[in-house]
Amino acid sequence: MSILGFLTIKNVILMKGPCKVSALLCTGCQIGLVRSLRRIAVFLKNNFDRSGRPPFGARLSRTPGTKRRSVGRFGKPVNPAAKACLWSCFGVLLFLMQGCAIYEPLPLEQTIVAARLAPPSMDTVRVQAKEIKHPLLKPIDFDIRNGLSPDEAAVLAVIANPKLRAVRDQRQLAAAQLLQAGILPNPQFSYSLAPPTGGATQGTVNAFNFGLSWEITSIISRGAKIAASKADAASVDLDVAWQEWQAAQAAKLHVYHLGFFDQRLAVARLEEEGLKENLDRVRRATELGYLTRIDLAAADAALQKMHITVLTTEQQREEERLALNQSLGFPDEQSVPLEQQIEPPSSKSLPAAAQLIEGIEKRRLDLLALKHGYQGQEERLRAAILAQFPKINIGFSHAGDNTNVITTGFGITIDLPLFDRNQGAIAIESATRARLFDEYVSRLFEARGEVARILADINSLQRQAEAAENSIPILQNVVESYRMALLQGNADVLTYYNARADLITKRLELIDLKRQLADMHVALEIAAGRYLRP
Repeated sequence: MSILGFLTIKNVILMKGPCKVSALLCTGCQIGLVRSLRRIAVFLKNNFDRSGRPPFGARLSRTPGTKRRSVGRFGKPVNPAAKACLWSCFGVLLFLMQGCAIYEPLPLEQTIVAARLAPPSMDTVRVQAKEIKHPLLKPIDFDIRNGLSPDEAAVLAVIANPKLRAVRDQRQLAAAQLLQAGILPNPQFSYSLAPPTGGATQGTVNAFNFGLSWEITSIISRGAKIAASKADAASVDLDVAWQEWQAAQAAKLHVYHLGFFDQRLAVARLEEEGLKENLDRVRRATELGYLTRIDLAAADAALQKMHITVLTTEQQREEERLALNQSLGFPDEQSVPLEQQIEPPSSKSLPAAAQLIEGIEKRRLDLLALKHGYQGQEERLRAAILAQFPKINIGFSHAGDNTNVITTGFGITIDLPLFDRNQGAIAIESATRARLFDEYVSRLFEARGEVARILADINSLQRQAEAAENSIPILQNVVESYRMALLQGNADVLTYYNARADLITKRLELIDLKRQLADMHVALEIAAGRYLRP
């Protein structure tokens, strides 16, 4: 056994299941290839003359009473068994030259799927968070013992989100397409045998014909196809990075939302507890005759209204918690502790619109992906134009007729471009290039306008938040004044509860404005294609 066969079998023994069967078949092919090459070498050594000419031009020499035998050009007899062995080995050689690809099954078993769905350990996340490589996300020291921060959630989503695994598989597909683009067509080998079957067969031999041909025009467009596939692969890499960036920003947004819903829920529950205590006092005062049933109904209505606010906020918080777990790749029942007192990033240190717009086409990953995709389309159009060149197939033939006349020749086949000059493919690729060009220009225009719009929204929300924050102390004084007036009998109960409701509404409005500011800050990072540190 050859060293190649021994080493291959040694590796196959370690395999199991269907992979082992496929590998054994491939190993047999490799060993058969080695043996075939040895047989061909032995045949050439024993049957070729010193000039190196093969016995294809063997002539027939026959004497009366003897069998027909094959003789070489220089009188050297040719062994028929060896000749048959040569053809069989040559056929096996052609078959084995195709190579062996081993099939490796990937069954959709529940255990395998469950293992893929399992979130990574925190130790693994800490290591990967320090080593993350991304055009926009930077390595961080991951530590959630004091709660998950928005930036930590962004990195964790890129590491653990199962949806991104399927997105990253596009890179393997692009690499396979690049490999396919560089593969040239196989040469074609033909062989025919025509033995005499009737008529005057005296002194005739078997006619044969074999040839080897190859289409040479495939070389012309090969470079353009490879360049297009390389540009497409770069476009896919950037598109994957863009989707990772969006997933990271979505996780960051969910953390902001969940933190602000916690604040909103705390304010609503605190007010609900206060209204419950107030309702109990009003009920006792009504029983003693100090207050009327109108006062009791107003207190009860205020409590029910706030209870509805609490229930609505709890529902919104649970929806946001589930969305955060989905973005992080965690199971729905897992509770993720958050950093305390989450606040929106400061808007005072944001760059001006001109600074964010400048060079945006070099930062936005989706624009860079479109640019590489356009370059790939340019190469595809170039390849389609090169494909106008008529297909040329050249070949060599070696034949012998029934009278033992041997011929060796050269042939060429050229397509006549009378009807199909690849004009359809050129028109398609040209129209696709025009569409990609306009799409890139449109996306760039939209990105620039989006940055300006978001900055305007941030400025407006910032002013609204400042106004709401300044009005809260004033409303607190109004509520306290109405409470004292109500105790003295100088104000009605409905006015007091309306003032108290206005105060709670303003507090909740301030929290919502902060949440919207966080939304706009994340949206600005996505639109500008850069991380904006506070």
